Amino acid sequence: MAMASSTLPVLFSAIFVHLLTLSIAQKELRYSYCENSTGNVSASSPYQDNLNRVLSSFSSDTGNDHGFYNASFGENPDQVFVRALCRGDVEPDICRSCISDVSNLRASVCPNQKEAIFGYDECMVFYTNRSIFGVIETWPRMWLWSPVNASDPAGFSATLRTLLDTSRTQAAAGDSLQKFAVNDELAPDFTRVFVLTECTPDLSEQQCLDCLDRIIKEQPDCCTGRNGGRVIAPSCNFRFESNRFYNITQTSPPPPGGKKNNTSRTVIIIVIPIASVVILIICVYIFLKMRKTREQDVESDDDEIITAESLQYDFDTIKAATNNFSDENRLGQGGFGAVYKGRLSTGQDIAVKRLSKDSGQGDLEFKNEVLLLAKLQHRNLVRLLGFSLQRNERLLIYEFVPNSSLDRFIFDPKRREQLDWEQRYKIIGGIARGLVYLHEDSRLRIIHRDLKASNILLDTDMNPKIADFGMARLFAMDQTQGNTSRIVGTYGYMAPEYAMHGQFSVKSDIFSFGVLILEIVSGQRNICFHDRDNVEDLLSYAWKNWREGTTLNLIDPSLKVSSKAEMTRCIHIALLCVQENVVDRPTMASVAIMLNSYSVTLPAPSHPAFFVHSTIESNLSSSSVYTSRVTDHALNDDILLLSNNETSITELYPR
Repeated sequence: MAMASSTLPVLFSAIFVHLLTLSIAQKELRYSYCENSTGNVSASSPYQDNLNRVLSSFSSDTGNDHGFYNASFGENPDQVFVRALCRGDVEPDICRSCISDVSNLRASVCPNQKEAIFGYDECMVFYTNRSIFGVIETWPRMWLWSPVNASDPAGFSATLRTLLDTSRTQAAAGDSLQKFAVNDELAPDFTRVFVLTECTPDLSEQQCLDCLDRIIKEQPDCCTGRNGGRVIAPSCNFRFESNRFYNITQTSPPPPGGKKNNTSRTVIIIVIPIASVVILIICVYIFLKMRKTREQDVESDDDEIITAESLQYDFDTIKAATNNFSDENRLGQGGFGAVYKGRLSTGQDIAVKRLSKDSGQGDLEFKNEVLLLAKLQHRNLVRLLGFSLQRNERLLIYEFVPNSSLDRFIFDPKRREQLDWEQRYKIIGGIARGLVYLHEDSRLRIIHRDLKASNILLDTDMNPKIADFGMARLFAMDQTQGNTSRIVGTYGYMAPEYAMHGQFSVKSDIFSFGVLILEIVSGQRNICFHDRDNVEDLLSYAWKNWREGTTLNLIDPSLKVSSKAEMTRCIHIALLCVQENVVDRPTMASVAIMLNSYSVTLPAPSHPAFFVHSTIESNLSSSSVYTSRVTDHALNDDILLLSNNETSITELYPR
């Protein structure tokens, strides 16, 4: 199982540790995670020098008594961003000593990685080569739990939920120096439950609430029924125990009494009616203001984009960078316009999407990309650098991704031989990481709705980047499902409930991800899969071989079989993703854990959804079955902007 150990750090998900104690083990880190997807550096590189300098400054900064340190040093590409956080109850000297101990072990634990997180119970250090200050970072996440079960799991869990909710609010209400809270309460079985919640104080109150929300949701998966556990992320963490593990208690001041109490009651009686009237006036004003705003929304889209000045490029600058949009710089052409390679005066390579003039659908996609992608930042999403507007010209400027798209490799008989299993597994993990971010970790919840091989771009190191958000749909964080009378996406990747009934959710993307895994493993397209002389869809073939115990028949012959156990596990996970029943499909967070840990037992999949060709295919363009999509014309309030063209725009993305 050499492959399992080499790819284990690739994903962002859980590091499982089965013991919680009250003391620090100075010789051994409590937890650590080394991120390999950001690339490696040598021990003598400028990046390592910059990192060592920042860490050294933290441990010697005697003027900081608040337990939070953040700094950056150097210039791109060797700039390093470092954040250190001590538990809120830890004394300053112990905090700096803890950070020093962690820093000393860093070189032996993660000697070459540009990004890593590690720590003890009292402190945590996180560093990377991208800006992290004021940004919610919830991956990687570490789970730790006690091996001891609670004597009354139901009562313990109910008490824990209440405490976590209270502490979450208290921690978020902290100031710019500390966001930390502890609480305790007796459970029904008279076991006392102790809880701690904490955020990095560079987050706003709402960001802290959002961060803790995300990791607290994982408590049932992490440590249900246990009398201790914790979930740790770079920007926030929580911990609970049946014994007090922190050095302080939070107590409420005693209620005032006597005459002072009567005075307070009088003040309350006077203030509450006045406040009620003021609040009513404010609510009426807000209602009228919102109604007026809604009436002006149709005209305001361009204004909203134009106000994003930090993203706007001068049109002449981009024109010069692409050599006046010359043919030799053209990367592709499609229904929405052409894509050109360009180079800015700084030497940075870019990909420029020039939307067709006077194209209504191109204008819609342009707004969708700017308003959505500008808010999404993740290493496994294609990065929008900016845009340009000039009269009827619409330009979108992306990072340049040199290795084209995934379909150019895995569906090409010669080029797919360049992708060994380690690279393919890395690509699967990176796509999973990007989807977890879209579904759970960004401040928006995004349903991509067109996940496929040609929408996965590959950078210089063959790291995947999800592209093409022209068909994406924005969900409220508490929304689980949407409906549409028009279908968008690409045939062969559509979940059945979406293709047939217009019902879509995060599980729609998970279905597409399952299809994508099968294509990566087999090297063949889903809806034109060839089994010797027969042609059938890939899902049917995978399910048949799974039932017959001949799963290896599905594996690309160009791959070495030394990692067949890992390949078989990926096929198993893919079949879980493409199950017909929506409820049976796992979440992306669960998929990430399945990919990352062999200690997780996979459930048996039920049969996948089989495609009904006669129902859908007749609605698609006969000239290009595999790159066509049905479109969604209904632009409701909660729908992001969509296309009216049946031709897929996938090939227009920067390569």
